[in-house]
Amino acid sequence: MNPFEKIFNYQILSRLDETGAFALTSQERVWLKSMLQLEAAEHAFTPETLDKLHTLLQDEEPFHLQHIIIEKGRNKERHVYHPLLRQLRRFITGGQGFRLTMKLKHGGHKVDQTGIPYKLEYSMVKREWYLLWYGTRQHSLMSTKLRNIVEIHAWNLSAERAAAAKARLFELLEMRKRGALIEVNPLYNVELSRVLSAFSCFDKKVSYMEETDTYRIHIQHLADETEFLLSKIRFLGLRVKVIDEGYMKKRMLEASTKALMRYAASEPLP
Repeated sequence: MNPFEKIFNYQILSRLDETGAFALTSQERVWLKSMLQLEAAEHAFTPETLDKLHTLLQDEEPFHLQHIIIEKGRNKERHVYHPLLRQLRRFITGGQGFRLTMKLKHGGHKVDQTGIPYKLEYSMVKREWYLLWYGTRQHSLMSTKLRNIVEIHAWNLSAERAAAAKARLFELLEMRKRGALIEVNPLYNVELSRVLSAFSCFDKKVSYMEETDTYRIHIQHLADETEFLLSKIRFLGLRVKVIDEGYMKKRMLEASTKALMRYAASEPLP
């Protein structure tokens, strides 16, 4: 390998970065053109962006996967992307209120619901997107599946009412917040990245105690996420333990006691 090749490549990449340009290989361009032919592309990009991409890639030959790959039958798949994501992100970043109609669990629709969006969440277990929002009529924090939203439109409210609604929203969030202090067993410090990955979906801070070579993880979570956090702690086993006195430690002790009662052997194991 040419010893100056890496330096030369770095200079090229630096210049591209300074000018806001991005280098694509021919294989990447072919793949992109093939993906733009899928129906999902119409929802993933705005019409202007989609037209621009088609124009830039008009000279590329698409890779026709359907001619060489046969897909067997499968269950209905729920895609990670949802058409409402872009619109809801704009509402959240702009502090825009909305008016929505949503489907009810046992049939029918709930119409003309007004609120302010707070956050989008994706459940890895149910493989669904949820919208957390403050209902201005219910005066409470709501959670709605995106697939249950029939239609949603921007809703303008006065500055005074918007400020009062946001103040109440943050008040409700503070009331639902809980904390947990997790200590990593020093024997498993080499697996710290794995431990932190298990808690990746929570707000957290990590501190290190040099005298004991111990890492501590301070986790912030909502009250309805407690059982999910407990499942993560149990999954990590001997690697971690709860050290703060409170609800989390009480629940871990309760779960451990029940497990010992269920699986304790009546006679010593050989």
